[in-house]
Amino acid sequence: MSQFVLALDQGTTSSRAIVFDRRGRVVAMAQEEFRQILPQPGHVEHDPEDIWNTQLRTARAALDKAGLEPQQIAALGLTNQRETTLVWDRESGQPVSRAIVWQSRISDPWCQRLRKQGTQELFRQKTGLVLDPYFSATKLQYLLETVPGLRAEAEKGRVLFGTVDSFLLWRLTGGKVHATDPSNASRTLMFNIHTLRWDEELLKLLNVPPAMLPQVVPSSGVVGQCDPQWFGHPIPIAGIAGDQQAATFGQGCFRPGEAKNTYGTGCFLLMNTGSRPVASQHNLLTTVGWQLGSQVTYCLEGSVFVAGAVVQWLRDALGVISSSDEVEQLAQKVPDSAGVVFVPAFVGLGAPYWDPEARGLIVGLTRGTTAAHLARAALEAIAFQTWDLVHAMEQDSGEKLQSLKADGGASANDLLMQFQADLLGVPVLRPRVQETTALGAAYLAGLAVGYWKDQQELLHHWELQRQFVPQMDPSLRQRLLRRWHEAIHRCRQWSSTAEQPNQP
Repeated sequence: MSQFVLALDQGTTSSRAIVFDRRGRVVAMAQEEFRQILPQPGHVEHDPEDIWNTQLRTARAALDKAGLEPQQIAALGLTNQRETTLVWDRESGQPVSRAIVWQSRISDPWCQRLRKQGTQELFRQKTGLVLDPYFSATKLQYLLETVPGLRAEAEKGRVLFGTVDSFLLWRLTGGKVHATDPSNASRTLMFNIHTLRWDEELLKLLNVPPAMLPQVVPSSGVVGQCDPQWFGHPIPIAGIAGDQQAATFGQGCFRPGEAKNTYGTGCFLLMNTGSRPVASQHNLLTTVGWQLGSQVTYCLEGSVFVAGAVVQWLRDALGVISSSDEVEQLAQKVPDSAGVVFVPAFVGLGAPYWDPEARGLIVGLTRGTTAAHLARAALEAIAFQTWDLVHAMEQDSGEKLQSLKADGGASANDLLMQFQADLLGVPVLRPRVQETTALGAAYLAGLAVGYWKDQQELLHHWELQRQFVPQMDPSLRQRLLRRWHEAIHRCRQWSSTAEQPNQP
């Protein structure tokens, strides 16, 4: 029987499962959205059971759509929303709380406490990250200090910590495997990217019991098997990577200097820097890309917290569109935003600003402003935020980007991709297979079991679907960027400023 690879792509707003063939093309796909829980401003949670149930259902649905038996799946790859933090009971596998989502700023007081201790540079040197609520460690601190009795259970080794990949792996293997890969571990603020181990000094600073932590295994390699209860056959689980690193791998960015940007819930620009970590001087992150055998590839990364999520906000909070794919048609009703600038800093600003106190801002409104102008400004905001990342990365790398590979759900938006090319002044390349996050997980899994021979074979599968060439006059580009950065300036530190009493 023909063999295929199944990728589970557990994202921030939905779970997907995709079956790929030997050419790296989609055979079948299933997707299901799940609840976003917003207990208070700046705090985002998920129900771990929603994560698990939607992922399991989509995996089964994808196999059904493809008309495949589980024996035809050569390997399963996992990719996931990163930094989202879960804790569950070692014996029962039941979560002890809701998952704290990467977007959540709930642990900012714990970050402030660590900053006051003067530990920023220590964390930066060891982990390549900044002390920000974005990452897992302070989310875990929050849970350990606010869930009654949890710390005592953790110190006795009765509960486990993991990012989403670890939780899914635990469930898929029937509780037999508690593991993660370096790409996910490097997003926790607890993993030393130089020694490739959990760092004892940082764990002591964070007061995190080491017994909670998963084993770190290579990104490509058989780590366990699916319990037969889920699919009726023990499918080997052979690839794990955080979503952005998986997308970089799926885009074939195998050589230093190659970069991709994923337009998903957030926006993430990654550049391959080779076998050595490069320290950023412009507020980017240094992260592990993937590990194949003993060979580790590092990346520079810039992270935007709210990208495609701004379209969801237009749909769910304002009701100006009824489905996300309507936003392009609405935005095309006007030639430009008519001076409206939208900074979607709903949960603060990520790279290169790292301002958890920033809040969303819409400026330039007039009586003539319409829903179409607002939709266009929202799409433009995604491109502006990406420009900030590219500019910082060019400064760090000393090289100007020649082109940008684009993927993720919002990359299907032609208006956005054209505006992005116009802003950057370089071509934006959209591949034929845009599900590059899942494809990267599939590639990592398939390599581990010999389904694909090597990375060179994978490069032959990359196909261009469309190239967007810059058309904007450079003087207009500069005017738009100046206006954008003025809006950024106005939205920064808003949360702390707004809490101050009014002055007479």
